[in-house]
Amino acid sequence: MKNSILKNRITASLLAMICTLLWGTAFPFIKLGYAELSIDSGDTGAKLLFAGLRFSLAGLMVLLFDCVKERRIIPIKKYDAVPVISLGFVLTFAQYLFTYIGIGFTSGTNTSIITACASFLTVLFVPIFFRDDKLTAQKLIGCAIGFGGVLVMNQGGGVSAETLPGDLLIFASTVCAAAGNILSKKFVQGRSPVALTGAQLLFGGALLCTAGITLGGRLDLSNTGGALILIWLAFVSASAFSLWTALLKYNPASKISVFNLFVPVFGTLLSGILLGEDSFKPATFISLGLIAIGIILVNLSKVGEKND
Repeated sequence: MKNSILKNRITASLLAMICTLLWGTAFPFIKLGYAELSIDSGDTGAKLLFAGLRFSLAGLMVLLFDCVKERRIIPIKKYDAVPVISLGFVLTFAQYLFTYIGIGFTSGTNTSIITACASFLTVLFVPIFFRDDKLTAQKLIGCAIGFGGVLVMNQGGGVSAETLPGDLLIFASTVCAAAGNILSKKFVQGRSPVALTGAQLLFGGALLCTAGITLGGRLDLSNTGGALILIWLAFVSASAFSLWTALLKYNPASKISVFNLFVPVFGTLLSGILLGEDSFKPATFISLGLIAIGIILVNLSKVGEKND
């Protein structure tokens, strides 16, 4: 994909929305996968193994695509080791380890709300690492409006002594997601987004598989439905992460990461379509409108910025 296309504001926005739509499909398909593979809600080991297989397979898909595209096997060079290990550990392993454990101790509502904080954290901290991506009042207002949309959709959530351990783990996952956005922006400069994505997904997925097996996780992949769902989820990760990393390479991280606010909305709408959940409510569409307004405000901010 040509750099000029990725740098174009409208095209970049559409591609970022496609990424969030793909990630939104993960919400209902993970539930369907658990049902097909008979994974109990409390079986953390099986959940981590499921996630590990998903990301390992995604990494293999990306690397195979890169080899076919380049018509040769692409070796991992020594100077790529630190980026691959760092991103694989933070963005894939740690983020999803905290998510899959934490979600068992808190509500789906709290998870959606806390996860949406990743966009805020990226916008707040990215100026420390990238001077061209400055923090502005308009960005803060846009993030606040978008986050308000997430609160409307989830009716505010609610932290209690019972949910606090899970909430803290989900917040740790959110910090990893924000840190992963910043690290991706830093490491992808001068590197292929596709190759970097494939290698980090494979490494992080292998760590998750190891953690899942260590915790006693087992999966019966002879179930065709479960295997197909796993392949779809791997494709979602392979395509969305590759495209997202490329967008971060050529655009300010704050303007791309804010699109993550759409993920819980798309997840809710798709859960309504695929799982029959009560998702098509006025609050959902109000949320969608507020998030859209917030994203527009962040992306129209021009003070002190330029694309790389």
